[in-house]
Amino acid sequence: MSFSTVLVANRGEIARRIFRTCRRLGYGTVAVYSDADRAAPFVREADRAYYIGESPASSSYLSGDRILEAATQMGADAIHPGYGFLSENSDFAQSVVDAGLVFIGPTAASMQVMGDKAQARQFMSKAGVLVTPGYDGLAQSNEILEAEAIKIGLPVMVKAAAGGGGKGMSIVHDASSLEDAIEQARRLAQNAFGSDRLIIEKYIESPRHLEVQVLGDQHGGCACV
Repeated sequence: MSFSTVLVANRGEIARRIFRTCRRLGYGTVAVYSDADRAAPFVREADRAYYIGESPASSSYLSGDRILEAATQMGADAIHPGYGFLSENSDFAQSVVDAGLVFIGPTAASMQVMGDKAQARQFMSKAGVLVTPGYDGLAQSNEILEAEAIKIGLPVMVKAAAGGGGKGMSIVHDASSLEDAIEQARRLAQNAFGSDRLIIEKYIESPRHLEVQVLGDQHGGCACV
């Protein structure tokens, strides 16, 4: 689907970088701003700007309805979420598409799969990608999780299946600590993400972090860096 004008649903340097790329590629740009950003450089650098609410992000940059209203009012036919805010919100991504606009980012279905660690592990395994030994099943009793942890081999990581940022995550070196770690992870996961589902993974004690960015488009093109 083609488009000509991109609304950036973000602020600050994130928005400025996207605007620069849009200008280089010949796309029109729309900024959205809250009370806190009325005089911010990114607002001036866009072709047009639209006020979306008060300073708290919950009243502005996290309001999908206001972002869509801005796109409609400004004639934008694509929305780029930047990162943070609504960039990983599958409901927002789907609402953009349902409104007949282009969402510049992953599909809502991809977000739903990758936003859940258990589903992500299963999806990657089916695709032939090697994953860390672990347990991501639906059976979630303490007894099953403890047994799976022992089967995997200590030390293990107890993780919340939902969310991120390290919440609901702990390292367990000793079998006697498993029950407490599981209970604590459940509480943290429920409070932070509204789901107490857990996964267990083998803890790699001396890891080397390698990260690969994979980009694909709707035309079959794919690149990884």
